[in-house]
Amino acid sequence: MTTSWRFSALASRHRALGSELEDWSGMGTAWSYDKDQEQEYLAIRTKAGFMDVSGLKKVHVVGPHAFHVIDRATTRYADKIKPGRSSYATMLNDDGKFIDDCVIYRTGPNAYMVVHGSGQGHEQLTMAATGRDVDIRFDDNLHDISLQGPLAVDFLDAQGVPGIRDLPYFAHTQTMLWDKPVMISRTGYTGERGYEIFCRAQDAAEIWDALVDKGAAMGIIPTRFTTLDLLRAESYLLFFPYDNSEKHPFADEKCGDTLWELGLDFTVSKGKTGFRGAEEHYRLKGKERFRIYGVKLDGTAPADEGAPLLKDGKQVGVVTIGMYSSLNKHNVGIARMPVDCAVDGTPLVVQNADGEIPCVAHSMPFYDPDKKRRTAKG
Repeated sequence: MTTSWRFSALASRHRALGSELEDWSGMGTAWSYDKDQEQEYLAIRTKAGFMDVSGLKKVHVVGPHAFHVIDRATTRYADKIKPGRSSYATMLNDDGKFIDDCVIYRTGPNAYMVVHGSGQGHEQLTMAATGRDVDIRFDDNLHDISLQGPLAVDFLDAQGVPGIRDLPYFAHTQTMLWDKPVMISRTGYTGERGYEIFCRAQDAAEIWDALVDKGAAMGIIPTRFTTLDLLRAESYLLFFPYDNSEKHPFADEKCGDTLWELGLDFTVSKGKTGFRGAEEHYRLKGKERFRIYGVKLDGTAPADEGAPLLKDGKQVGVVTIGMYSSLNKHNVGIARMPVDCAVDGTPLVVQNADGEIPCVAHSMPFYDPDKKRRTAKG
């Protein structure tokens, strides 16, 4: 295991399943298990699966000026997020370039929780809090177990979670699960209807074991963190820095991508100004150097991570993640490509290590494009 400074209370459970706890964002994380990953993918797409995503960073922003901090640090209007609801947002630097994404949970009138990945979210919030009457608290005691899949709601309902069927997409509730205090949020990173169970570190192992025991009859199984790659590739869910220029740098420019290039401009609340990088964000509209776009490949061999993308024999881009779905019978990937190539049907070629694969540019998401599954009611 890479030396980590953050520790999951579920580490022993992951080791028992064969994980060596590779580092992600400073925490030993289950990148591999001693079982078939395809089984995990199919469980989440057809039944349900659960994974430890406690490596996500949880930051509480509390105090009279909390909404000022959120407004400055993120692209969303903080006061338009109602208590009990959440919103997906992004964060920019002074150049108007993406540095992190996050989910903002409003937990009270003067209280928010910002959950972000391995980017600069915590630093951004701390910077925005300077001189404000607000407390910024990083919380690694709070663990996050993500239960995802079409049977997730049936399972939680059977465990007696009140009102779970009526909990809207991007809403959360403070409740009890197996006599443990939890916050259950209807969010996730899979393209399926799913829930994140936020719990205390001292309760995490008991909740995990109960999921293993009580979920087995419904075909609900534990899944590794990296199964998210299969799910996100067909659901158009980006993962910093793996889809970004930090991983795939420009030859003659410093790292940094605009929201327009990443297709994340929808995360800016309509008409909002005053957030960090706002002026540059708006100035850069129409100046895209590339686009994040999908590719659909021939055959069943997926694109290698980082495979060159060719047009007329010359490299024009890169595939950041690829997957073949035996369930949905498509071979797809997320790619960085020139703006003029990001048009459905543009013929391209993926150059894998063991040969070339013809493909075409294709809009995303490939799976559930109307997002009816993740937003389903009842």
